[in-house]
Amino acid sequence: MYKAYCRAYQRTLKFLSPILTWREPELIEGANSVEKLPEVIKSIGINKILIVTDSDIRSLGLINGLLEALKTSQIEFFIYDKTVPNPTIENIEEALELYQNSECQGIIAFGGGSPMDCAKGVGARVARPEKSITQMKGQFKIRKEIPPLFAVPTTSGTGSEATIAAVITDSQSHEKYAIIDLNLMPHYAVLDPLLTIKLPATITAATGLDALTHAVEAYIGKSNTIETRKYSIEAVRLIYGNLYEAYSNGSNLAARENMQKAAFLAGAAFTRAYVGNVHAIAHTLGGFYLVPHGLANAIILPHVLEHYEKTVHKPLAELADAAGIAEGSETIDQKAVKFINSIKTLNSKMDIPTKVSGIKDSDIPIMADHALKEANPLYPVPKIFNKDDMLKIYGLIKEA
Repeated sequence: MYKAYCRAYQRTLKFLSPILTWREPELIEGANSVEKLPEVIKSIGINKILIVTDSDIRSLGLINGLLEALKTSQIEFFIYDKTVPNPTIENIEEALELYQNSECQGIIAFGGGSPMDCAKGVGARVARPEKSITQMKGQFKIRKEIPPLFAVPTTSGTGSEATIAAVITDSQSHEKYAIIDLNLMPHYAVLDPLLTIKLPATITAATGLDALTHAVEAYIGKSNTIETRKYSIEAVRLIYGNLYEAYSNGSNLAARENMQKAAFLAGAAFTRAYVGNVHAIAHTLGGFYLVPHGLANAIILPHVLEHYEKTVHKPLAELADAAGIAEGSETIDQKAVKFINSIKTLNSKMDIPTKVSGIKDSDIPIMADHALKEANPLYPVPKIFNKDDMLKIYGLIKEA
C-alpha cells in the first residue's frame, strides 16, 4: 500500500512538471568568462552585490579576477566567506544579515555546492522574510522571485548552477534536507574552466563522481523524460571521456571545460527528473559526519545500483553504451554489470575509499530513518527502499 502511495505521488509530480514554468539560466562560457560578469550585473541595474563563498576559495585567490572586474565596473561588493561544507542555517542567517545591512540587490554564488546552497538559502530568505529556512524545507514553499542570482562554479560536480534545490544542514539535529522551488534556479551561470584548473585531484575526483551520480540517478529514475535522458547520456559521455584526464592532468583546459559542461547537464537532468536513494543516504553522512557529498555519493553509488538488481539493467546498459565501455555482442545484463564495475574501477583509480570511517552503529537506524524520509515518496527510484534495504547499504559502506 505504501509503495502504491509513493508511485502515485511521483506520477503526479511527473505529470505536473512539464506545465511548470522552468527558468533556464543564461550561460556565460569559456576561459576568463567570469570577468564578463560585472558588465552583465551592471546592465540589469545592480550597484551593490553580495558574494557568497568560502575561506579556502578566498585564500586561493580564485575570486581576485572577479573582484577587480567588479571594481572596474564600480559595483560595490560585500563578501561572506564563512560558508562551511554542508552549509548550515547559521551560515544563511549570517550572510542574510550582511545582504540586508549592505542594501544589496543581488547575489553571486562563487564556489562549489556549499556556497551555491548557502546563496540560494539567502535568496529564499530575502524572498520570504516571514519564513524560516526550516519552514521552507521540502517543495514549493517559496513561490516568490528571489534576487538576481549569479552562479559561478569552481568545481565540476554539484550542478547547482542548473538546479532548483538548495541542500541545508541543521547543525542541531544533524538533519540535512533540501529546499526545492522553481525560483531557486540561478538567473545566470558562469562556466569558466580556468577557475577549476587549480582544483586538487581529490576534489576533482569526488566532484566529478558527484556529477556522474546525478546523471545516473536521473536516468534510471521513473520521472525521466526525452530531455533529461539526453542530458544524462551526454553528461555520462563527457565524464567518462574527461574525468580521469582532469584528475591526472589538472591543467588540461579542454578536460576541465568538458567536465564543467557535464556537471551542468547532469544538474539540468536531475533537477527535472530527481535523484534517488544514493543521495538520500549521502545526505545523512554529510549531516552526521560531515562527509563531503561527492565522496559519499562515489562510495554509495555502486552498492545501490547492485541492490536495485535487474530493475536498472536496461538503463545501465544504455549508459554503458554512452560511456563507450560496452561491446555490441554483450547482453543487457552484461553491459549493466560492466557499467557498475567501471564505476568501482574509476573510484579505485582515483583513490576513492570503498568504506566510510567513523560510522557509529547507534547512528545507523536514525540515519536510515532520515534517508527513508527524504527518499519516500519524493524520489522516483527504480526500487522503493524500506528500512531493511537502507540498513543493508549502511552495512556495506561502514568501515569495520
